[in-house]
Amino acid sequence: MKVILDSGQIEQVLKDLAGRILSSENPAEMDIAVIGIRSRGEVLAQRLSGRLSQKLGKDVPCGTLDITLYRDDLNSPHGTAQPLVRTTEIGFDIDDKIIILVDDVLYTGRSARAAMDALIDLGRPKAIRLAVLVDRLGRDLPIQADYAGCKTDVEPGKLVQVNLVESDGKDEVVIE
Repeated sequence: MKVILDSGQIEQVLKDLAGRILSSENPAEMDIAVIGIRSRGEVLAQRLSGRLSQKLGKDVPCGTLDITLYRDDLNSPHGTAQPLVRTTEIGFDIDDKIIILVDDVLYTGRSARAAMDALIDLGRPKAIRLAVLVDRLGRDLPIQADYAGCKTDVEPGKLVQVNLVESDGKDEVVIE
């Protein structure tokens, strides 16, 4: 097991992501909302939303998106377990907003694709921007992060595991 981000580095990455988001969007049109993909993207989205709200001096809405029913492996003949469907909690209208879609790790692009499909079913955002803590090389789909905290090239068969205080008791990103 190799630690690639510790708690201090994760905090710095989130601070940097917030700064890059604010510097790349037109402040006059800054009608943004943050939506995290369950489950670790949800926690990161809450943290990022707080930082953006602080910097903008106004509330940046935050929501949670469950992509279970949009996954392309849902009906896989190799799958044996029933999928656990949880709630999507978006208490605001996404129409005409710039949505910052947050996930912990971008790898194949399949989760991001499923999340975009789910968002489009909920409304018509002005734009969807993808923000990830870790951008791992090895896409199956032509999807890239607009904002990536750290990029890593991990060999196939290895796992990039994000641990967060809210769900795991500590902040760190490890390669297993």
